[in-house]
Amino acid sequence: MTALFYISGHGFGHASREVEIIHALATRMPGVRIVIRSAVSPALLSRTLQVPFELRPGPCDTGIIQKTSIQHDDEATVVEAIRFYSDYPAVIDRETGLAAAESPALIVGDIAPVAFEVADRLGVPGVAIANFTWDWIYETHPGLIARAAWLPPLIRASYVKASHALELPFAGGFDVFRTVTKIPLVARRPMRGRDEVRAQFGLEASRPAALLSFGGYGLPDLELGAVDCLDRWTILTTDRVTSSGRELPPGVRLIQEEAFVGTGFRYEDLVGAVDVVMTKPGYGIIAECISTGGSILYTSRGEFREYDVLVREMPRYLRSRFISQEDLLAGRWARELDALLRQPAASESIPTSGADVAADALAVRLSSSS
Repeated sequence: MTALFYISGHGFGHASREVEIIHALATRMPGVRIVIRSAVSPALLSRTLQVPFELRPGPCDTGIIQKTSIQHDDEATVVEAIRFYSDYPAVIDRETGLAAAESPALIVGDIAPVAFEVADRLGVPGVAIANFTWDWIYETHPGLIARAAWLPPLIRASYVKASHALELPFAGGFDVFRTVTKIPLVARRPMRGRDEVRAQFGLEASRPAALLSFGGYGLPDLELGAVDCLDRWTILTTDRVTSSGRELPPGVRLIQEEAFVGTGFRYEDLVGAVDVVMTKPGYGIIAECISTGGSILYTSRGEFREYDVLVREMPRYLRSRFISQEDLLAGRWARELDALLRQPAASESIPTSGADVAADALAVRLSSSS
């Protein structure tokens, strides 16, 4: 029995939450065959998925093109979306042929529209799992409607063909689906304790630590030597954040990706072990910080409709504070970091059992199609 997952290659958040759902589904149905169609980094999947899977690499949507982790390329985004969806009938034909060879009993989309066209053609359930839809994002993307007003309705016509949608918190655009069930947050949770993780990565117990978490696009304009809090804070970075070859100043620790390969430690363990995560607002990192009780110092990310929803909602569930891109890149961090730690804890809680709830729903549909 095969479950075919169409996962957007936009950022890491779509893939990281589907990894958790796949883990929960495999626990419930140990014999399920997992096939993934996505342009997301194969290394990310192989590093995080702990169950057998088969990757069929390739783009299934276009998302947002980024220059860096905090700068969008609005023109390239519009051009690429028009290119991809101008040939949409051929895309659907190609994906249907590829999917038919897998004989799926269920298709899951997060949140590639073509997934539901394929499911409809093959006569199998097509389940959407996400917190936003691409038509909703593109409606306000700079320059898109002026040049391609036809594009959001085209995408909506695909979403209408979904059998069901599982709506995550912090959502937008879900009025397009015929039937919707709201589910809790899907969040990666730490597997190791805070003290154990800090010892593994050499973090002093008496010194606050901040983790730079800016995904795969990096911050090439960031000069870590100019950061103004290195006398009191330890700053953790990965080889994805800043340009390679730079000498790191005292107080900054580089953690290579290999530190999470075969060691039993995962990135979310590190998220749970630091005092502050410095990032741009995205579903995945916010969910991880909520699940660990962490704090976020966030910056802007360009015009992206989801941003406003996340910034409005996340202060209810975790301690958060804004830092401008100018202050971030200039290294003026001390004031905002210290002020963030003085803020009171968030007043509300939110369940983080979304992976289990989603897996239960998917297992029901797989069982009924057997």
